[in-house]
Amino acid sequence: MRTHRIRTAALTAATATLTLGLTGIVTVGEAGASQGASPAKPTATRACNGDEMSYSVVHRFAGQQGEHLLISATNADATPCWVTSYPSVMLGDTVDVLPHAAKDAPGGSARITVRPGAKVYSAVSLFRDSARTHTSGDLSIALRDRTGDTGPGTDQAAFDGKGVPSKFTWTSADVTNWNPTKPYDF
Repeated sequence: MRTHRIRTAALTAATATLTLGLTGIVTVGEAGASQGASPAKPTATRACNGDEMSYSVVHRFAGQQGEHLLISATNADATPCWVTSYPSVMLGDTVDVLPHAAKDAPGGSARITVRPGAKVYSAVSLFRDSARTHTSGDLSIALRDRTGDTGPGTDQAAFDGKGVPSKFTWTSADVTNWNPTKPYDF
């Protein structure tokens, strides 16, 4: 490339201009969603495998109507990745993975890009329908791939809004799709 210095310099300048232009387009395209998460381009990112995600779980409205666990997942890696669908969640020492919430938007097949430091959210709705309840302060969270298969899980503890460990009680529960904004209008 250095044989023809003038052509090389012109080509380099044109390439740099094109690269900067394309970088600006990609940045603008992905920056539009709140909290740094946006619908993913299939070739722009890879699926999050869970190792790069940092989770927090906040127990909200304990013992009240609308009681739930807010799951926040932060991309702690240096590269973007995408999530889809809803997380696989098991509460306490149960072995059943929670179903998708019937009242949630159908589908959940869209990919949501999670840039470094950005968050996505899901919620577990807790219901008490009978005297046969379960109580725990722990849960397991795993990501799903686009085929619905579940990756490795991570154990998490639930905390109240002040950072104090919190136990939750349920008879049944379900989980919402990942979303770039917090559910339930926080």
